[in-house]
Amino acid sequence: MLIILLGPPGAGKGTQGEKIVSTYGFVYVSTGEILRDAVKEGRSLGKKAQYYMDQGKLVPDDIIVEIIQERLLEPDCQAGALLDGFPRNLVQAEFLDEVLSVNKKSIDLVVFINLDETELIERLTGRRVCTDCSMNYNLTFKPPRVRNICDNCGGDLYQRTDDTVDTVKERLSVYREQTEPLIKYFQEKDLLVTIDGSTDIDNVFMQIKSVIDKKKDR
Repeated sequence: MLIILLGPPGAGKGTQGEKIVSTYGFVYVSTGEILRDAVKEGRSLGKKAQYYMDQGKLVPDDIIVEIIQERLLEPDCQAGALLDGFPRNLVQAEFLDEVLSVNKKSIDLVVFINLDETELIERLTGRRVCTDCSMNYNLTFKPPRVRNICDNCGGDLYQRTDDTVDTVKERLSVYREQTEPLIKYFQEKDLLVTIDGSTDIDNVFMQIKSVIDKKKDR
């Protein structure tokens, strides 16, 4: 089973992705992690990606799709895989469809976690990270017991530079421009299910689990 997890920054894709993988035993496929592995292992596609990364350029869509394809064809992905952070745009989605078709595979489900922009901004600007153990907190939804101190190790908490209001608004603008068109693309293929991301973590997961279970039972 191949599932794509979509949603704006701050919608909780990472948290829900971990719960999906833990529950169903799917392989968690992250674009960033796969790129780093391909480069580290010196694979042919990794060297191509490294060329662009060394110049501070975005890795071309066709190279990213090929690297994703390689990963999805590995034995551990055959029982199920969850794609998070990919595809990011229509070009990548179309490339993915092509390479999956060649290998007689297809996307089974696209889960879109939807959330109001005002709440997204609140979530993202309220995020704090521990300088020592990298534990994540949120001043509204998951505050530390002691202000600016990590519950886990006692380290100092800080706000990432990409979590300021202006930066968050820019990230959401890029998302709307590049990723939102994917919603229509997958709707037209009758693959997309929209999940209400405004409720608590467990409720969001139960919505997702219900959708996956129905799909698996068909």
